Amino acid sequence: MNFDDLTRTERIIVCTGSGGVGKTTTAAVLAMRGAEHGRKSVVVTIDPAKRLADALGLRDLSNSPKRIDGPWAGELWAMMLDTKSTFDALVAKYAGSEEQSEGILANRFYRNISEALSGTQEYMAMEKLYELHEETDFDLIVVDTPPTRHALDFIDAPRRLTRFLDHRLYRILMAPTRGLVKALNVAAQAFLRTVSRVVGGDAVNDAIAFFQAFEGMEQGFKERAGKVGALLSDPQTAFVLVASPRRDTVDEATFFARKLHEAGIEVRGLIVNRVHPRFGEALPEALRERAHTLVGTDLGDLYTCLADFQQIATEEDRHLRGLAEHVAPAPVVRVPFLRSDVHDLDGLELVAEHLF
Repeated sequence: MNFDDLTRTERIIVCTGSGGVGKTTTAAVLAMRGAEHGRKSVVVTIDPAKRLADALGLRDLSNSPKRIDGPWAGELWAMMLDTKSTFDALVAKYAGSEEQSEGILANRFYRNISEALSGTQEYMAMEKLYELHEETDFDLIVVDTPPTRHALDFIDAPRRLTRFLDHRLYRILMAPTRGLVKALNVAAQAFLRTVSRVVGGDAVNDAIAFFQAFEGMEQGFKERAGKVGALLSDPQTAFVLVASPRRDTVDEATFFARKLHEAGIEVRGLIVNRVHPRFGEALPEALRERAHTLVGTDLGDLYTCLADFQQIATEEDRHLRGLAEHVAPAPVVRVPFLRSDVHDLDGLELVAEHLF
């Protein structure tokens, strides 16, 4: 399957890779291609920066899909994940009553973890992906993930949530008949008093109130996490790795490809952005020798410049060779440096010409 095939047939495409390699732009191009094939496509970014909105010519994006008008047979939509809004909606879904939901949403401990707790953003991204898959009629969902190491959290988020809810300490905190304080032994109560002096008694009380208010909701969260995790291994979910030819980003991409393989997930394609062009097959050393014979002339300077380009292209080829072999037989596409940054639909079309 090439990249055009992926945008025609797959239901979900997950774009992963380091920061600054053109991942957001690539995700937008893939979704736009799906729309050109007559599909109803949506691109979702987790990146709070406005790169996706800028590339699509929009002023801003929100947690709800926004339609983009354009010359395609299908539809193109875009959205930016709002972690807290997504978490709030999930709490409301699994709360036993409106009173329980309101109690959690108003809790200061909850308000902090819903925006700042490590891993919350990644899990809510998976939750939004599942919601779009199950509750909307989009034919193609393209997800732009956080930079590579955080994207591993994105993939592992459902499993980590389940492990947390099954943890012995969590079960103690949620003991329905005893409550938190009664479940603590004398030493733990002394520790709790110490924590209260450091962070404040109100903070501890907020945490206790949150766990008590959460009672009975964990099973719904666990079941949902299981379904979200299963979606990642669905045959119609394709992981696309995005990189640049720089050594550090190639190393990051190789690391991530290895982790995906360990998780049983196949890389379905590799896109390398901002590749230097190669002008002919001449070796850099031969070109430098030719430049040396023409020293002092304009042609000599041009040969020196050509030798520099060939040297860079050769280095990039060497960096990429191992990565391409690592993801084989997935297709590999190289997108060259463009004349200008991509900031509108015309720029996306220019990338598409190379990508497809």
